[in-house]
Formats: sequence, structure tokens, C-alpha cells
Amino acid sequence: MPESDLILLALDDEQILQLFERALIAASYRVAIAPDRISLDKTMQETSPALLIISERFSDNSGLDLSRVLLERFPSLPVLLFATPESEELLKNAIRMGISDCLFPPLRPGAISQSVEAALKKAQRMGDWTRREVRRTTASLEQRVNELQKLETILNHIEDGVIILDSQEKLLLVNPAARRAFNIGEENLIGKNVAEIISNPDLLGIISLGVSSSLKYNEINFDDKRVYSAQYSDIPGIGKALTLQNITYLKQIEQMKNDFVSTVSHDLRSPLTAILGYIELLDRVGPINPQQKDFILRVQTSVQSITALINDLLELGRIEAGISGQADTVPMDAALDYALDSMQLQITKKNIKVHMDLPPKVPLIYGNPVQIRQLLDNLLGNAVKYSPDGGVIKLSIDIDGGQLVFRVSDKGPGIPLADQPHIFEKFYRASNVPAKVTGSGLGLAIVKSIVDAHHGRIWVDSILGKGSTFVVVLPLLKTGDLSMIKDQKSN
Repeated sequence: MPESDLILLALDDEQILQLFERALIAASYRVAIAPDRISLDKTMQETSPALLIISERFSDNSGLDLSRVLLERFPSLPVLLFATPESEELLKNAIRMGISDCLFPPLRPGAISQSVEAALKKAQRMGDWTRREVRRTTASLEQRVNELQKLETILNHIEDGVIILDSQEKLLLVNPAARRAFNIGEENLIGKNVAEIISNPDLLGIISLGVSSSLKYNEINFDDKRVYSAQYSDIPGIGKALTLQNITYLKQIEQMKNDFVSTVSHDLRSPLTAILGYIELLDRVGPINPQQKDFILRVQTSVQSITALINDLLELGRIEAGISGQADTVPMDAALDYALDSMQLQITKKNIKVHMDLPPKVPLIYGNPVQIRQLLDNLLGNAVKYSPDGGVIKLSIDIDGGQLVFRVSDKGPGIPLADQPHIFEKFYRASNVPAKVTGSGLGLAIVKSIVDAHHGRIWVDSILGKGSTFVVVLPLLKTGDLSMIKDQKSN
């Protein structure tokens, strides 16, 4: 048979104490009596009673004050306050403090046991609810801990580096891959400023530019020729995150491919030049009939096409290798006029209308004049090539802060959405290019390399069947650029 609940009585009045004791024993409760404050504290500590009944004045102390102190130590303990006479204000204060109920005379044994039973049941319900909430919260915390452990395991074993900073650029997390990339030991780095730990200028530049950078992916170069692709992200409420991927092997493969193409292209140019020379001499060594002349013209056209392709490959190789020649101030409006003049024959032949929207005064940019001209020639040439007869080409220049924004729009066939991410790749041509439109697929790759070499951006907005708009963003000339130009010319 289970042991009955223990009720602790802290009552000064002897008659009241006997009344409560008899009523509780009759209701099968066990009773403990605390005659003074010291014994009350001792009994509470040693016996852990199920309920406390305390008088309004006990051992020269306020029953309310003693109850508040005890409830701070034992918040789940149900307390009944006996007071005389009945007071509504006392009842409000007691309930506000957390006391279960107040008992006022006259009292009957049945009413005492009913009040005790009600308080115990209420405490039990509260205890059941608390245990359920503890179990639910504990299960949720365990699940989160498991998820965090899994995340930690993933971050520790992936090959990509991960660096997380707070809003003050202090380190919150550096996974082992990032530590290896920057040769950081196993010391605790949490809370330290990233600039104190990592001195790589590329990484610090990415962090300082943050979301203001126009590039979503950046490259981090190391003295030992390693190259990492870095992606920067802002994390609301936390700070910043950088993910790093080692692309050294891709750079090496790309360099090998470029070296091969450059070598082959260079070696082919000499024999092709010789072929063209001999073709031009054929009619000097004897008569040529019309059919032979047509064959010679076809050969000459094919060799010229191959020579143009080789020249494009060599030019692309020079740009990618950083052999850009001497930089100077470039008036973009004048360069655009030259490009239009060179394309005037094709524009007139196709009866194309050109609309230009330029500001009254176009600021200078800093770059290689020859490459800027190549950029304009290729973009304008594409617009003319893909525009229908009688079409319209729109050219515009806008100034946005410290940048020049050049747009060239046509009403050609447009570029399929699936092709748009690849159109700046070498030898890539859109799937809907008309058969009669020839090309090597290198023009836009050259344009992209020139834009990259000038620290700019390029993208395309195109709708299938409605045309395309190529947008080029280049930095304007700065004061420091003028100093560099003067130094170059003086040397």
C-alpha cells in the first residue's frame, strides 16, 4: 500500500493546530509539525512535505513573507495560508505570490481535507504538465544537439573551406579545410579579428567589399600557385560567410589547354600565310580558266577564315595571359564612332537603323584602347550580323556612380535561356544561330576576357524571338590612373 502524503503544519495557535492535525489524520494523511522557524526550515529540508499549511503569523514572522521565501526555494510546493479574520486583500496578495489557497475560520474537518486534496491535485497536474514540457523540451534540445553534431561532422570532413564571421569581422567558425588552406594551426580562433589571423590580400579584399562587390565568385591566389574560388554571402543576424573551393587543378588544365592552343595557332599561321602567297601567284605562272579561278577563290576564302580564327585564338591567349599593351585614357564615345564607321558598309547593306543615346559629355575610362576597340567591334558586329534586314540597333552609354554602362541592343532571333550561361565560353554558339550566319564562337569569349582584364562586368538580357541586349560595365578613369599614365609615358 503506497505511503500517504506528508502535510507540514506551521501553526501558532494550539487549538487550530489540533483541529488541522485531527482532520488530516482522519483523512489518512501523515502530519509533521513545525513549532518555530528553525524547525520549519529543518523539516522542509529533511522530509520534503507534499503540502505546507502556515498561519498568517508564525513564530513572530509574517506567514506571507515566509511563504515567499519557501516558494523561491521550493517552487513546486503547494502552500495553504490560514488567516483570521477573512481578508479579500490578503487573499489577492497570497494568490499573486503563488500560494495555492487561503483558509479562514470557521473551519470544519471536511473543509480542511477538501482544501488539502484540491491543492495536492492542482500541484500534481502542474507537476505532470511540467514533466511533459521538460520531456518535450529535452527531446527538442537533444534533436538540435544531434543536428549540430551532424553539421559539425560535415563541416569538419568536407573538402571545401568554410569561414563564418560576425558583423564585426570576428571569427565564429573556421573549418579544418579553411585552416589547411591558410596554414592556420589548431589554436582557438573564435572571437579574433580575421585580419589578425589571415593576411591574404585577396580574402581581405573580398571581405571588405562584401555585397557591394559586383562579382558573386572571386578567386584567392597564394604564393605557392594555389588558386581557390571564393563565394561571399551575408547571413542576416549573424554576419558573413565565405566558402572556398580549391580550383588549382582546373587552372592548371586551363593553362595547359591555352598553351597548346596558342602553340598550335602560332605554328599554323606561317604555313597558312605561305598558302595565301602561293595562291596569289598562281595567275602569274600561266592562264587560269574560270572554273579554276572559282576553286582558287574558295581556297583563298577558307584559308582567310582559318587565319582569322587563329588570329582570334592568339589574341585571346594574349589577353588571358595579361599581355594587354600600354593602358591609356579611352574616350568611349569616340571609340564607338570609330567602330560604327568600320561597320558602316554592313549596316548600309542590311538597311539597319542605328539609334544612339549618349550623355552630353562621356567621362574617360582607363584601359587598352586597342582592346576597347575590339570589344566594341565584336559587340556591334554581332548586333549587325544577327539583326534582320531593316532592323534597329540601339546603342547607349550611362554613368552610374564611378562606372560607365554601355548597352547594345538588337532585334535579332534572341538567345535561348539554356544557352545564355554559356555564350561567353570559347567556341560556343547558340543553338538557334541561322545556318547562313558564320562565326567561330570566339568573339564573345574575347569580349569577356577584355572586360575581365579591365575589372568590369558583362551580361546579356535576351528574349527568344525578340532580340538581345549586351550590357558592359567598366570603371571610369580615376586620379590614380592619370598618375600611372604619366609615369608610363615618362619612362
